[in-house]
Parts: sequence; structure tokens; C-alpha cells
Amino acid sequence: MSNLTEKRADTPWERLTNGIIRENPTFVLMLGMCPTLAVTTSAINGLGMGLATTAVLMMSNLIISLLRKVIPSRVRIPAFIVIIATFVTVVQLLLEAYLPALNDALGMYISLIVVNCIILGRAESYAYSHPPIPSYFDGLGMGLGFSLALTCIGAVRELLGAGKLFGQAVLPASYTPISIFILAPGAFFVLAALSALQNFIKLRAAKAGKPKRELPAGCAHDCAGCGIAGCSTRFYDASAKSGRTGSRGTESGRTESVGAKSGRTGKDRAVSAILSDEKEKKGQETVKNGTDKGSAGEPAALSQGKEEA
Repeated sequence: MSNLTEKRADTPWERLTNGIIRENPTFVLMLGMCPTLAVTTSAINGLGMGLATTAVLMMSNLIISLLRKVIPSRVRIPAFIVIIATFVTVVQLLLEAYLPALNDALGMYISLIVVNCIILGRAESYAYSHPPIPSYFDGLGMGLGFSLALTCIGAVRELLGAGKLFGQAVLPASYTPISIFILAPGAFFVLAALSALQNFIKLRAAKAGKPKRELPAGCAHDCAGCGIAGCSTRFYDASAKSGRTGSRGTESGRTESVGAKSGRTGKDRAVSAILSDEKEKKGQETVKNGTDKGSAGEPAALSQGKEEA
């Protein structure tokens, strides 16, 4: 079963679902909070920011994976930033040319994609150690998950704070907008509520006996202490690990039995030593008594010999 899971670990579909569901950057990993809280005043802004980040993620992951054997390990972070900054500049120029309104709404947050921890994190933990195709789909999945989260947060804030959705009025005119959801505190409220909803769904699934399979966000290269069956870099089987653990338990049991035997041997030696001491004492007493009797009988024998003489 673990071998089948490892074979499916780097498929395009698995990488897509991993970024959207299991390792959603916003709701699960809690990454990229700055643009999440700042630009999600409307659904269109959240969608635009998410798609721009998705484009940068896909292309940067692909190029970094292609150059992973060329980029020296000591200078990989500066190389990652140069590659990411190149694609951020391309995306920003395209937005200025074709979507100027969205570019003005997002403002400086387009340039801040360069230092977004989602992009740097995926480049470091996945793209730099995996082939190009899985890395490309990993960036696509992470970007779509980020876009989905920002769009949901922006839609809730826009609906409750302005009565609109994607700029279109959806609530009746009698509805009084809750303006706090358009302000900065509203982003925290909505993010907390959606995260709590997701955790509630995961707990319900776990109680129903359907726990979600989780994959590591980044490999720590500690395969000896890794217990996740879906890790594609793991070089051993979970059953082998449990077998080794069982063998260690057996060895410890053998050690305990050897210790018990040695303990019993020590006790037997102590008892035999005590018995030997007692025997020696008894022997000495016997010799002493015989000597005393001999010394007492010697004068009687001499006197009897004298009388006979």
C-alpha cells in the first residue's frame, strides 16, 4: 500500500489536489498572510492577486526545477529571487498594459510577490529537488489553492461589507452593509471563520473514519524519523520501520532475559559462597574439636602406659 502511495505522490493530479486541499497555502499552511489580509476587500481583487501569484509560481517552479543541477546550493536563495523577480516584472507589465484598473487596485502588492513566502517556500522545498513536470503542477496547485482562498475571503467581505459580489449587487437595497468587513479587522474575522469551518470539516471527516492523507510541506531530509507514507523522498517502508522497532523490542527483551539470568547466576554464586564458608567453618570446628580431644586423651594414654610398665 505504501509503495502505491509513493508512486502516486508526484502525479500531476496529486500535485493539484495537494495544493488546493491538503496543503492549501492560506487555510492549512497559513502562508502569504500579508496579501491575504490586505487585498481581499473584494472578490475580484482576491482573484486577480491569486492568479498573478499562480502565474509566477508555475513559471518559477518550472525554471528552478530545470536549473536545479546548475544552481549551486550556497547561492540558491539569491538565484531563486532573481528568477522570481523576472516573472513578477513580466506579470506586472502585463497587468499595466491589459488590466490597469486591477493593477491600480493591487498596487505595491504585485511587486511584493517577489518575497512571498509561498513562492520561496515551494522553490526551496519542492522545485529544487524534483523534476520539472511535478514542480510545474505543484506550483499550479499551490497557486489555485491560494486563488481559491483569496477569492472566498474577498467574496465574503464584499458580500457582507457592501452587499455586492464581483461588483454586482446581489442583496436587496434594504440591506445595511456591515462596513467593518471592508476594513482591516474584517479580514481577520473572515479568515478566522473560514479556517474554523475547514477545521470543523476535517474533524468531522476524521471522526467518521475518513482522515485526510497529509503530505509534508517541505522535506526535512530526516527519513529515519519520517512516518508519512505519502512522502516521495522516503527510502524505506513503514512496515520495515515497524519491523525494526519490533526487532529492537525483541533485542531489549533478550537483554532483559540475559540480565535476569545473570542476576540469578549472581544469586546462586552468593548462596554457594555462603554455603562454602559455612562448610569451612564447620570443618575448622571439627578439626579443632578433634585436636582438643586428642590433646586430652594423650596424657591418659601415657599414664596408662606407665601403670602397665
